[in-house]
Amino acid sequence: MRLSTSSVKSIHWSGPPHVLPLMRYHSVCLESFGYTLPENVVTSTDIEAQLSPLYERLKLPAGRLELITGIRERRFWNHGTLASDVSAASAEKAIAAADIDRRLIGALVHGSVCRDHLEPATACRVHHLLNLDPRCQIYDLSNACLGLLNGMVQIANMIELGQIRAGLVVGTENSRPLVENTIQNLNTDLTLSRQAIKTAVASLTIGSASCAILLVDRELSQTDNRIMGGVARAETIHHDLCHSGQDEAGEHMRPLMDTDSEALLEAGINVGRESFSDLLQTLQWSREQLSKTFCHQVGTAHRKRMLETLGLEISKDFATVESLGNTGSVALPISMAIGIENGHLQKSDRAALLGIGSGVNCLMLGVDWQRNPPKMANKTEPAVILAENR
Repeated sequence: MRLSTSSVKSIHWSGPPHVLPLMRYHSVCLESFGYTLPENVVTSTDIEAQLSPLYERLKLPAGRLELITGIRERRFWNHGTLASDVSAASAEKAIAAADIDRRLIGALVHGSVCRDHLEPATACRVHHLLNLDPRCQIYDLSNACLGLLNGMVQIANMIELGQIRAGLVVGTENSRPLVENTIQNLNTDLTLSRQAIKTAVASLTIGSASCAILLVDRELSQTDNRIMGGVARAETIHHDLCHSGQDEAGEHMRPLMDTDSEALLEAGINVGRESFSDLLQTLQWSREQLSKTFCHQVGTAHRKRMLETLGLEISKDFATVESLGNTGSVALPISMAIGIENGHLQKSDRAALLGIGSGVNCLMLGVDWQRNPPKMANKTEPAVILAENR
């Protein structure tokens, strides 16, 4: 593939040094998704039952967790599940949905927080299980809840430059260790007060899921679902609002998260507002021309507040948070994948992907949607009870 003149103009920046160049794409299509869900459903009522020692000691009312978060249930992988096994399964579904020759896949990015080991890269085993070409570039990428979106941008850049013709981004988040360790800590630390446990609530919202995204050069595409461009913003003064403990990986990690949910919400709303304004300007879209949205799924209150702040109708957004919880880096892409299966996107829709992650970082992309992938690969998935748009 030759690098077009328009692509060269988008790569070489000659404007003022204080103005960022536009992130625009001419040759990149979002071809297909593949996703995998755990069979183990854990309700918020189940979690509160496990927290009965804490609830009794602090005299907390039943139903508090779902009331605060809006999350009815989330899912857990079986003990011993490797992220690479599930990621490979999701990626196989994306390849099958696109009906593409896997030898054309020139890059594989594993973008979730969870991975098999600290080293080697989890992408190594996923590459092996998928039997991809030895010349395929592979690596792990981690950026909290933005990892898969960051991976999409990197794959899109390689396609736009003509370095590869197709690339996969995949990730698998495993919430079980975090939720179970949080429950144990809340029940055994008798010094905790009602105020002190607030920083642990976000950890109880996390769910497990896996999603893969296949991007291709427009010349290969059977959908012509173009990624038009995007924007990124980092407000790192807020880097300490949400953080975990030591760097761990695999089944036996014992993670704990400390999250100032209220401050993180405000910081996220502010960075989202600025980023969305930049996105509309970059894509030269008006708010009225935007047909559909998919936002990061933290909780129902966060989603409602973000969309209201951006002046977007909640009916245009597709949510899975009530039934899947906050699945981290997988949350936005799996919501888009399930939304496609449920007919949320129609021909000529302009869709915005509104990603926000702790740090605080924001990445937003615009997609011009034309048609669904050649084959829908997730028909055997367990039924997902979707949130109503309210």
